[in-house]
Amino acid sequence: MMDWFYVAAAAVVVLQLLIGCFTFYCSILLMSFLAFIRYIYIPADCDFLLWFIERFGHPIECLKGRVVWITGASSGIGRALAIRLAQAGVRIALSARSVEALNQVKQICIETGGLEERDILVLPLDMIQYDQHQAAFDTVMTHFGKLDILVSNAGRSQRAQWEMIEADVDRELFELNVFSLISLARIVSKYFLEKGRGHLVVTSSVCGKFGAPMSASYIGSKYALQGYFECLQVEKARLGLDVTVVYPGPVESNLLKVSFTENKGEQFGQERIGKRMSAERCAHLYAVAIANRLTEAWMTGQPILTIMHLNHYLPFLLKMAMKRIPLKFIMKLRDGQDTSVAVTGVDKKHL
Repeated sequence: MMDWFYVAAAAVVVLQLLIGCFTFYCSILLMSFLAFIRYIYIPADCDFLLWFIERFGHPIECLKGRVVWITGASSGIGRALAIRLAQAGVRIALSARSVEALNQVKQICIETGGLEERDILVLPLDMIQYDQHQAAFDTVMTHFGKLDILVSNAGRSQRAQWEMIEADVDRELFELNVFSLISLARIVSKYFLEKGRGHLVVTSSVCGKFGAPMSASYIGSKYALQGYFECLQVEKARLGLDVTVVYPGPVESNLLKVSFTENKGEQFGQERIGKRMSAERCAHLYAVAIANRLTEAWMTGQPILTIMHLNHYLPFLLKMAMKRIPLKFIMKLRDGQDTSVAVTGVDKKHL
């Protein structure tokens, strides 16, 4: 099948030669715009600044020798990020609840990064146990003698009907996705501010930029993270504290399977299928954003990237479109399948 770009380019040339409806200058501009859309925008899997920085900014290897603490490091983005940073010579503290999974990540980091045993610290931590945060930070400081970057990556997603969500689910999800991250970040930020330099990095989601169905508590938590850390960005802008908020789209992980539902203590248990960004690619872009101290970074492919741009620049247009798009189409875009039919109490005739 012929590429649409060549068809469009031929049409521009024909119209110019036979009808003369474009000036030469306009033809060049139009061809350049079409080439940008075809070869840069459509294949893009991140925002334009991150796309540019990946090619012309500081390499990830500039982080060599730094100490990075990653929470939620046992799987998904956190696991892949730890491995990518280890390949760049970064010393890493790994935190999550599963000691076994963390030890597996540590071994991979040592093997692929050429690091020594002491360069990777396995630090089991249940993020909602706030009384453990100070002791965990002290352990990192005792082991490495310093901390340069905290990556707050712990969290869970959700699939549930808005009106059916139990209040305890809201509280439990916010405890994990928001308040636990804030608690640890406050301890670390005090150290960074005293030192006069430090970097807080937070994993949000594309859903932290615009609302999506069947995830009210989760999306509310991501909006809350954005508010908390954007406030910190402005408040401490001149005090040496950098803040990066990362907004990944659908990524290869078990996030959907362990998602909250509308009922306390229940997991969604579904597997995401279809096209999604690999954890390794997301981790690479994540590391680029860290190395270049970007204030925010989007990591998602099309068409979600276009939705992000519409929401940012033409929010009224996106909201009008969302009212007319069937729910099942939106859920297929998020999860690769119509997961709305698996949510308790969904009336299929309204999908």
